[in-house]
Amino acid sequence: MNERQIYFKNKKILIYGFGKSGAACFKFLKKNNICVIFDDNKKNISAKFKKNLINIRKLSSINFDFIVLSPGIDINKCRISSYLRKHSSKIISELDIFQISYPNINKITITGTNGKSTTSKLLYEVLKDTKKDVRLTGNIGFPLLLEKKIKKNTIFVIEASSYQLDYSKYFRSKYSIILNLSPDHLERHKTFKNYAEAKFKIVKSQKKKRICFY
Repeated sequence: MNERQIYFKNKKILIYGFGKSGAACFKFLKKNNICVIFDDNKKNISAKFKKNLINIRKLSSINFDFIVLSPGIDINKCRISSYLRKHSSKIISELDIFQISYPNINKITITGTNGKSTTSKLLYEVLKDTKKDVRLTGNIGFPLLLEKKIKKNTIFVIEASSYQLDYSKYFRSKYSIILNLSPDHLERHKTFKNYAEAKFKIVKSQKKKRICFY
């Protein structure tokens, strides 16, 4: 049994937000777990997933082990805001699930205000050109948890937004890259300091002998 199976086996998991990230998390975790879905807009959930949808009135009746929050959800401006703040210790992100499931995979994480997608794509193409098993994932539009046939030498180039990093608790990257910082997404982060702190989580979480480019 691998680390993923041990850590997530038989857990009660709430997935809030069923966009690309939420759907990928559900698909990844649904085996051996009790996964339920909540979304502010039920139209986002297709008919085949309706049976996994939970009513807002039943949330408090279930003692969830984890709450997987999609990056697009603003914890202060959503239908279950008070519930999330009360259970904030249980909130994890797609990045966290990936980290727990593949702790030793080489990850290059790129963040910053401008140029994330361009830099991520260029780095991916360079590594691909040298015949590396490299994957381009994250905020660029390709969910981490949908990647298959991951090997020990696989390299992940991950574009990470401030929203993704803000909710993460366990994510670590071997190489962290912060391109630049200027005020952005302040409607969510409120202050530039909060925004910057979300970005710098990829540095603060690094172990010794890991590398940061700033």
